[in-house]
Amino acid sequence: MIRNKQEIRKAYLAKRLALSDEEAAALNTRLLEQCKLFPLPPQRRYVHLFLPITAKKEVDTYPLAVWLREQYPDISLVLSRSYLATASMQHYLWDDNTTLIHNSYGIPEPEGGQLVTPKEIDVVFVPLLAFDEAGHRVGYGKGMYDTFLRQCREDVLKIGLSLFEPVPGQIEDVFEGDVPMDHIITPERIYTFTA
Repeated sequence: MIRNKQEIRKAYLAKRLALSDEEAAALNTRLLEQCKLFPLPPQRRYVHLFLPITAKKEVDTYPLAVWLREQYPDISLVLSRSYLATASMQHYLWDDNTTLIHNSYGIPEPEGGQLVTPKEIDVVFVPLLAFDEAGHRVGYGKGMYDTFLRQCREDVLKIGLSLFEPVPGQIEDVFEGDVPMDHIITPERIYTFTA
């Protein structure tokens, strides 16, 4: 049974890439339906979202963005721009004036715009490759989201989005700096890890 992040990362990326376009579309549709069942908290002015790397068949968050804007017209969506040399991120308001560009990893990012500080953000939808039954996520291994989440307020709501169910058991090599999720939404259900 695979338990360490490197093995999990490799296995789940391969599993995702093996999905046909039809399978991926069906999983994304079911995932969106689960997201619609999750009530955002009353305090939700800034909601941070990620946009998918299509070449890696990441969760398609564009339909979620449309639904969030329709369902919660009072929120402002926020996107990150990654600076890989420093493993840091800056966060920008995503509005009608935002120009999106693809970085070297194929991530659609805002070219610029109105900056939003991590402390202002109320909800973060977090990308992941896999997760375990305790809410620990496996990403691509750069640690950028963990750094970002540690910069947020302690009460920020952290919601992972996954096309697959959890890895059985717990990931062996979880580090002190790894930030666990409060919830993870999959096509099948919503997992809650907070008391």
